[in-house]
Amino acid sequence: MVTGGSRGIGLGCALALAKEGHRIAINGMRPEDQVTEVLDQIRTAGAPEVIYCQGDVGTGEGRGAILAKVRAEFGALNVLVNNAGVAPTERKDVLVTSLDSFRRLMSINLEGPYFLTQSVANWLIDQKQADASFEGCIINVNSISATVVSTNRGEYCVSKAGLAMVTQLFAARLGEFDLPVYEVRPGVTKTDMTSGVTEKYDKLIADGLCVTPRWGFPEDVGKAVASLARRDFPYSTGQTIMIDGGLTIPRL
Repeated sequence: MVTGGSRGIGLGCALALAKEGHRIAINGMRPEDQVTEVLDQIRTAGAPEVIYCQGDVGTGEGRGAILAKVRAEFGALNVLVNNAGVAPTERKDVLVTSLDSFRRLMSINLEGPYFLTQSVANWLIDQKQADASFEGCIINVNSISATVVSTNRGEYCVSKAGLAMVTQLFAARLGEFDLPVYEVRPGVTKTDMTSGVTEKYDKLIADGLCVTPRWGFPEDVGKAVASLARRDFPYSTGQTIMIDGGLTIPRL
């Protein structure tokens, strides 16, 4: 299951997993009749079955509805990709960040994946205890904003820093069950979220912001997620995979 899987990085992850032959559940906020082309795209990529789970990960009711549909349609879950997230409606200096904006980002970007992970973790444990050969994992799609400061969207950075700790907490807790928890941390990536700052980052990348001199793309993240889901790194629970073109390498 990929939250926020109908567009952007989430869709990149869903497509990469589809190519591996996984049955896919994607989550989003739009009505299902607005994502039929996306579902077809995932099927064409190789998924033997695709379902859409509409719901807001930032509410308990939404999370419950999402998981209820997965249970009803698939009866099992092996991989959760926590990808859904939002940026501030307006980028504002930390000196004037509004409480409403802060709470909105915390509920969707942090509370959502925390409690969705909690529910899925318990489900994975149940499946593992029922069948010792069961394999599952949780993958958090985070952001370099977990450690890279942007003073004009502080609430986003704080939510992503919190998500990094969520990865560590659940990795530590699920280790005894051999259920790894990973994090992928994209850098500047071409999505709807970054469409409003394209000119800014075009210039920064041209001026050497990244070691690899280009934007990241959703498929870059998808390839890493598919590799983790394939259990290519079974002994690396709690680790962060940077998908940032070398942006966070300290350089002089």
